[in-house]
Amino acid sequence: MSGVVTGDAVVLGLQPARLPSRALAVLVDLVVVWAAYLLVTIGLAVATASLDEAAVTAVSVAAFLLVLVGAPIAVETLSHGRSLGKMACGLRVVRDDGGPIRFRHALVRGAMGVVEILMTLGVVACVASLVSERGRRLGDVFAGTLVVRERMPAARVRPVPPPPPWLVGRFAGLDLSAVPEALWLEVRQYLTRARELDPAVGRQLAGRLADELVARTGTPPPAGVPAEAYLAGVVAERQAREARRAFAEAGHGPGHGTGSGHGTGPGRGSGPGHGIGPGAVMGTGDGFGAGGAFGVPAAPVPPAAPPAAPPASPSGAPPVVPPASAPPAAGSSREGRPPATGFAPPA
Repeated sequence: MSGVVTGDAVVLGLQPARLPSRALAVLVDLVVVWAAYLLVTIGLAVATASLDEAAVTAVSVAAFLLVLVGAPIAVETLSHGRSLGKMACGLRVVRDDGGPIRFRHALVRGAMGVVEILMTLGVVACVASLVSERGRRLGDVFAGTLVVRERMPAARVRPVPPPPPWLVGRFAGLDLSAVPEALWLEVRQYLTRARELDPAVGRQLAGRLADELVARTGTPPPAGVPAEAYLAGVVAERQAREARRAFAEAGHGPGHGTGSGHGTGPGRGSGPGHGIGPGAVMGTGDGFGAGGAFGVPAAPVPPAAPPAAPPASPSGAPPVVPPASAPPAAGSSREGRPPATGFAPPA
């Protein structure tokens, strides 16, 4: 990787393209350009058959400059450093600070390419690319450009091995806020590749990483715990905390809705009470009767119709008269409340 520094003092990790990939890209470009040049030459030969020798020579030189020199410059300028061969190989031409190239960069590269690629059959370009630390040819040096790789192979992510079962949950009270991400990355890389290292080197590296974790957390590992097991336990604790935080954020809703309504139901007994019904609305009423929401007085209930006269008994016995209701206790009725009728609805 090449540390390219931008104008904002930001270091970019770019991988310069080496000679094999650049040679393949140039070969593809040359095949396309020479095929186009041959077609243009044949067309011009047919079109200028009636002209004299000087005119034919001038047209041939112009076709050479426009097709073999001007076309690559125009393509690199319009595509911001991606010709057909570079697209096929996953390459791009950028400035030394990592930005896209412009016409002047493409012009210098194209002019130098005529000398070091076309006239010398690529020998000068190959030697310059092999000598350069970042694989640049003379055109890149004079233009201030760099050819980098755009497509990088995807790295395989290996799972972190779990800690021993007797260490699960033992680092729940550990303060991990002061541990930087770079140290977590080193610990993860060590745990995923510990089996590939030499045992002595692995123990030394695990001890160094464990000492750095202890210095950041301020808590030494338990007595008798190996450094590798300590690292695996701390990483597992961090992953568990991140999982709990993610689940908590995913399950957090905007709020809880509240229901509204009037509770209704048959009242039993007498005296002040609270109405209970659908929507969990509380109010006042008789027993478990209707109540208004949040202390609002309930609407007055119209008095029930007087009971009809009891029918005469066929045997001549006196009719059964329902007993009168007992008078309400003092203070049980409220002002504005209709008197009780004494009628008790069936359960």
